[in-house]
Amino acid sequence: MKKIIASPQAPKAVGPYSQAVETGGTLYVSGQLPLDGATGRMAEGIEAQTRQSLTNIGHILHEAGYDFSDVVKTTVLLQSMSDFAAMNAVYAEFFTGDKPARMCYEVAALPMGARVEIDAVAVK
Repeated sequence: MKKIIASPQAPKAVGPYSQAVETGGTLYVSGQLPLDGATGRMAEGIEAQTRQSLTNIGHILHEAGYDFSDVVKTTVLLQSMSDFAAMNAVYAEFFTGDKPARMCYEVAALPMGARVEIDAVAVK
């Protein structure tokens, strides 16, 4: 059985998808853009955008009863691989214990002109 997860603190889904879906002790968090859930505004700069995307993931994890230590896999989409080091430094602030597996891609474009989008899979 699956359960749809929606945090009021994270931005609402802007399409036909859920913020997250939980099934069988696994939480699948959709890609999070760097939008402030309260204002709908996008953070500026790769560090602030990475922090906001991961903060949004944190809100969703919390809503479902998980935390960053439960994350086993992430995918990071970057508008430019030249932002990798700066993104990585902020990312390391959120994953301080055992690190999840991760993929990182440079993509041609992201929604709303974002420089980063991050998704996550967490397991209890």
